[in-house]
Amino acid sequence: MGAGTEPDGSSTSDEEWMRFLRESVEGTADAPKEPSARARDVAQRLRAEPGAPQGWRTHTPARPKRRTGWYVAGLLAALVLLVVALAPGRVVDVFSGDDSDSPPLAAETARPTGAPPTGSAQRPTEDEPFRGSPAARWANGAAGITVPKAKAVGWMSEAEVERALARSRDFLVASGLDRGVLRGERPEKAIARINPLQEDIQGFLKTAFRAPSEKNDPLFLFSRFQPSRTRLVGDVVKTRGLLTYREGERGALQVTADVTFVYPTARADAGGDDRIVRTIVRRELVLSWSDPDKVNIEPGTFSILSYKYDMTNGGCGAPTGYFRPPYGTDHPEDATGSETDPYDRSAPVARGESSGDECKKATRS
Repeated sequence: MGAGTEPDGSSTSDEEWMRFLRESVEGTADAPKEPSARARDVAQRLRAEPGAPQGWRTHTPARPKRRTGWYVAGLLAALVLLVVALAPGRVVDVFSGDDSDSPPLAAETARPTGAPPTGSAQRPTEDEPFRGSPAARWANGAAGITVPKAKAVGWMSEAEVERALARSRDFLVASGLDRGVLRGERPEKAIARINPLQEDIQGFLKTAFRAPSEKNDPLFLFSRFQPSRTRLVGDVVKTRGLLTYREGERGALQVTADVTFVYPTARADAGGDDRIVRTIVRRELVLSWSDPDKVNIEPGTFSILSYKYDMTNGGCGAPTGYFRPPYGTDHPEDATGSETDPYDRSAPVARGESSGDECKKATRS
């Protein structure tokens, strides 16, 4: 008889079988393929011992389920470790709520029912100026302005309405996105689209650029920053909004534009404060593309029926004709006006062209 061989020819000792069967009861060992007579005998003795689990065979199927759960948990943990190893920065972004790499939002086709969810509290950087902002998922520039499908309205055919809608968006681009205008240049392209025969608006434009005031401020229609004081961070302005239209008086095409612009800015001089401040502007314009045969209007231009705008982080005090984002000790939280969420587009723009409240305090920027 060789070493490790039992008298009946089995190569497994009693102690090993006892250990195996106990592990089987606890669900931690695989059952033998063909138990020998000796194994059955030892198992019978185990069941006869005091304190042995009763009916262990009937409960055995339940054990693997718990083991499967541990297997799944272990697999998930391994996957997390793999992701951390391959992209540790992205994992931090996921758990911090940063949306900078999230897919862009679908185009806005109607006024939303509520404010966008709160993002992360991460501060913007030169490389990621929209970091921590809902605008991180907004479209860039003109792509964020939704133009609806055209159909014939009043005196205009479908093709003419389509062209008028495109030109309405072009005005928003020329007034709120043109790099020269943003650097303080006069918005000649945008002004050229406004009916030159509309006396009240032409008077407003002449006064606003020469002597800005609370009632005649070019910022009502145009976004301008003073280059000696402010620089735009990066080449992207985020936008979200849409055009809608209906038939107006005398069969005119009446277009309403409601668009929010987000401008990341920093102090022009590199020394000192490198804080990035996002100036957020929402404008609501009502434009009338009227029939020249019925209204005093230059063909190919529109009249402005009304304009409203709301602004945060654009400066307080007497109008200068430029946005003046607060830097250094003059932080945005120092604003003393009413609080507002500049990313909430669920309500109409309340601000009118004659309002002097320019110090609204942004609940987030």
